[in-house]
Amino acid sequence: MTLPHPRLPLSLLSLGLALHSPHGLADQSVTLDPLQVSDTYGGDGYQVRQAAVGSFREAPLLDTPASISVFSEQLLQDRQVRKLSEVLQSDASVGESYAPIGYYENFNVRGFELNAASSYKINGQTVAGEQSVALENKQQVELLKGLSGLQSGVAEPGGLVNYVTKRAADVRSISLSTNEQGERYLATDLGGWFGSERQFGLRANLAHEDIRSYVDHADGKRDFASLAFDWQLSPNATLQLDAEYQHREQRSVPGYQLLGGNDLPHGIDPDDRLAYQQWAKPVRSDSLNLGGRFEYRFNDNWTGTLAASRSKVVIDDYSSFAWGCYGSASCEGVAVPNYFSAEGDYDIYDFRSPDDTRRIDESQATLDGRFEALGLSHELTIGASAQRRTLDQRPYYNEWQGSGNIDTGAPGLDPSERAVGSSTRRLDSRQYGVFASDRISFNEQWQTVIGAREVRLDEQTWDENGTAGRHTRQYQLLPNAALIYKPRPDTTLYASYSKGLSAGGTAPWFASNAAQILAPTLSRQLELGIKRDWQGLSLSAALFQIRQAYQYARPESDGTFLYVQQGQQKNTGLELGASGWVTSRLQVHASAAAIRARVSGSGTEAYEGHQAINVPNLRASLQADYSLPIPGLALLGGARYSASKYAEQGGNVAVGGYTVFDIGSRYRTRIGGHDTVLRLTVDNLFDKRYWRDVGDYLGDNYLFQGAPRTARLSASVEF
Repeated sequence: MTLPHPRLPLSLLSLGLALHSPHGLADQSVTLDPLQVSDTYGGDGYQVRQAAVGSFREAPLLDTPASISVFSEQLLQDRQVRKLSEVLQSDASVGESYAPIGYYENFNVRGFELNAASSYKINGQTVAGEQSVALENKQQVELLKGLSGLQSGVAEPGGLVNYVTKRAADVRSISLSTNEQGERYLATDLGGWFGSERQFGLRANLAHEDIRSYVDHADGKRDFASLAFDWQLSPNATLQLDAEYQHREQRSVPGYQLLGGNDLPHGIDPDDRLAYQQWAKPVRSDSLNLGGRFEYRFNDNWTGTLAASRSKVVIDDYSSFAWGCYGSASCEGVAVPNYFSAEGDYDIYDFRSPDDTRRIDESQATLDGRFEALGLSHELTIGASAQRRTLDQRPYYNEWQGSGNIDTGAPGLDPSERAVGSSTRRLDSRQYGVFASDRISFNEQWQTVIGAREVRLDEQTWDENGTAGRHTRQYQLLPNAALIYKPRPDTTLYASYSKGLSAGGTAPWFASNAAQILAPTLSRQLELGIKRDWQGLSLSAALFQIRQAYQYARPESDGTFLYVQQGQQKNTGLELGASGWVTSRLQVHASAAAIRARVSGSGTEAYEGHQAINVPNLRASLQADYSLPIPGLALLGGARYSASKYAEQGGNVAVGGYTVFDIGSRYRTRIGGHDTVLRLTVDNLFDKRYWRDVGDYLGDNYLFQGAPRTARLSASVEF
């Protein structure tokens, strides 16, 4: 395969500086003040010792009997991340699962797909996952790997992502950035405390981004604004409010499909965009996330908390989409040719789904306390929660307009003249829960955590014509139990069992029960783990097994498909992690995951007895930061490895494994009397070609290439 030559323009540095001054550099004078910078970072850097995602409030990771990864603010800044995929690639248990450029992303964790309806939270409150959550106002990103039924109720077994927002602080900074494509990015971070007793705090984040993609015809733009408000009403009462709004528009990039259903495309230029048509519009997304939290400390042992949130996303999708090969002679007679033809031909569709509106309202009340009873120490949490999730959609359509070819491109075609129908309610899901969790300490070495959530789910669905469909009323008890042994204060061993309830999948359009949303399913997990804080390094290992009902489009004898829940998928794996300081100059964030994912009892023999689709049996990831003897200068580096993985359910086609290397630098200095940080990162240093995502989405298999060599330069200045 012939690879294109590297494209790293020499003007990258001048582009970044020119963003700061429209008049260029001719009349600028820069004064470098004397520099006093420590050889190492203050604070923990990549190491984070507490997180809220594994409990009902912030708790030490060492004492939490679950596998949790936390991506610190420093790691987010050094990686210059804009999207969640750029964050989660630092954890080996995570893979992308239909995350096209220009569209909201989704992932699999421990080999199970996350669900946009329940797997994403901000400050512990559920948000609609059909959005690209902005990172400018986030202090850290937390990932709970495995079941979270006790914390969340209905949730996928793979895991849970929690974004933690920045709180009020005395900060005034501006950040500028660009990439080799000419991206223009500007962000500000402003905050402070005020009032007669400095009891009021504000934190505002603003950002504008002119998105410049390496893929042709896939540029876009993004505007973001957020406000965090803190009020110390009294020494015992605190109120926190958060609001964030984002408008994003970008042309989505379709994925490839197997050629003839059994061959991989070869020699693909990652710059190429399939099915491009001038009449197609960028995918527009408007998201609003609101949250509030009131906390009252009754005394030193008891605290009550009230929290409420609203998350709303509206998506307008008018895309030219590549799928299947009905228009190719070699696919003639195939009932559902959901692959490209053997010659590389693909169908071009006018896909329209405007005004796709998703909303989640959630409230929760908790009471936390510590007490002694019967000679044992207790840390008790009790509470109740309520959530309503709705989906309103217009009857989308996907009209065939013509054909293109992966080698010769797409001809100009006329758009469809079909009208889009009016919006109707498709889903109304109401979830109520009461929960309790008690950490019981027998002595300094032994503890147990016992908890359960009783879930009441009331869910009604309608078809696109407004006709009522499934109505589910279900009560489910979701227990969680863990035994903890601490042979020394810095070491924890644990064993845990948990049960979860997950939302049912949606049948693909080509199934005989198209668009049907299936009933919720149960999942179960066993986990053994060990954690140790050793000097400046946090180490962890976890062995797990997860079982869940298998949901898929089952091939029928007459060539049709029926979307069913049949059989089970069992994933067994081992995770290793390390985060923190290796030496006084070197810090790392590293992980490895080995996963065995198998399907059994599905009724389709070809789908069983081999690794599940899009789940490699081994992944590893490393991010490193080395502070040089030169004051303020650090080298950044990273590596990501994935073994091969199957690209279709039958286990007949696999994409090769890959290793990708990243490199960068960070320089802290003072310019004109202001603290300044300059960062340069180069991802995929050797311009490796690989398939990053080969999963299925609504019954269809897609192939997405990894990004080629990309570079980004940024400057952050504090005032």
